[in-house]
Amino acid sequence: MVRLGTGIGWRPEIADDIARLPGIDWVEVVAENICPDHVPDALRRLRERGTTVVPHGVSLGLGGAERPGPGRLRALAERAEALGSPLVTEHIAFVRAGGPLTASPAIEAGHLLPVPRTRDALDVLCENVRIAQDALPVPLAVENIAALISWPGEEMTEGQFLAELVERTGVRLLIDVANLHTNHVNRGEDPAKALDELPTSAIAYVHVAGGVERDGVWHDSHAHPVTQPVLDVLAELCARTTPPGVLLERDEDFPAAEELAGELDAIRAVTAAGAGGGAAEASAKASAAPNAPNAPNALDAPNAPDVPVPDAVRERLALAQAALLSALVGGTPPPEGFDRRRLRVQSAALTAKRASVIAKVAPELPEILGTGYRPAFARYADGRPMTGGYRRDAMSFAEHLLADGRPEDAAARRRLTLWWQERSGPAPLPSHPAARLARRVRLALSGGR
Repeated sequence: MVRLGTGIGWRPEIADDIARLPGIDWVEVVAENICPDHVPDALRRLRERGTTVVPHGVSLGLGGAERPGPGRLRALAERAEALGSPLVTEHIAFVRAGGPLTASPAIEAGHLLPVPRTRDALDVLCENVRIAQDALPVPLAVENIAALISWPGEEMTEGQFLAELVERTGVRLLIDVANLHTNHVNRGEDPAKALDELPTSAIAYVHVAGGVERDGVWHDSHAHPVTQPVLDVLAELCARTTPPGVLLERDEDFPAAEELAGELDAIRAVTAAGAGGGAAEASAKASAAPNAPNAPNALDAPNAPDVPVPDAVRERLALAQAALLSALVGGTPPPEGFDRRRLRVQSAALTAKRASVIAKVAPELPEILGTGYRPAFARYADGRPMTGGYRRDAMSFAEHLLADGRPEDAAARRRLTLWWQERSGPAPLPSHPAARLARRVRLALSGGR
């Protein structure tokens, strides 16, 4: 296992601070935010001085019913090669649903959603992981996610689910201790029990992040300081093994460099306190263990045969995930067995996340709309699932506002019109719903001519 040390999530907003922070051994970048041919200068300079860079994917959807797309796998592989990375990471989650398996329109979640811990879902996940392992030039590690909701009828605990995944595929684990704490608050799951059930020798590295509790629900925000309960879960993990790497995540509301340095020091103190005795010995044995022959992505040879998943299994999972996602982002009735209050919380969180990403992809929109941006986006997103990625979503949002004669302020409406015209293209395809809306907007802006 590669020894990574102490790292931080690289974000452009704090690139200068990261370059000056002491003791940063490695950084993690969101894979989808990096172009292999145009690596940001600040990131390139970190690489030149010997800092390891690991790409962290968010859109592969390994827990989805569909097999991972070859294009997405190629993109992840290209980023690993461009950055000289020793491994790549992704999530145990689904991020889209619908499509051919359900004979329904494909829709996007815009965020990570939990996979049911059932035999069907595990079979699909294992096959998807094997497909990804075969396509990637370096080892793959997969991350446990935070969740606001629980699937009814689950058959395994999180620890059991992850342990069997590792046993069957040899995949490595990225353990997020903040997510374990989140699931403790939101789903009543004991982090210590999950850690007891995990194969600690499979841990590639660990995430630590902040969050906030509102109305009895923990939100894994990555926009707040790391709390003591999260550090306590990290200590529980370090009492069992010395992780090869530990990384601080922060995605929004970035603090001063001094505060980041303080959080990193707190993380180092916890890992150092747990780095003695049996934990260090167990980690050293795991690090020295050779990988399986001809299996560069596996810790050991899988103990289960590589049997194709029957189409019926994928279809069952596809229907279940489509029903859940449609309820969350499309306004359809909630599937039976789910906590309706929690579904409302999850739905609001997905809309807020979607609005936040749109604000980064198209920062002119919140600038033009001001304090009305988020309320307007919430009204737009209600019953309108994302179907074409965030950039298309930003355009559709603008088209929706303009077609409705908004914003009411004439100067803001002119600015939004110019923004949309510069990006809409000269000749949208007539058959696409977005194109039809675009034509309506063009006619409205031209006075019907």
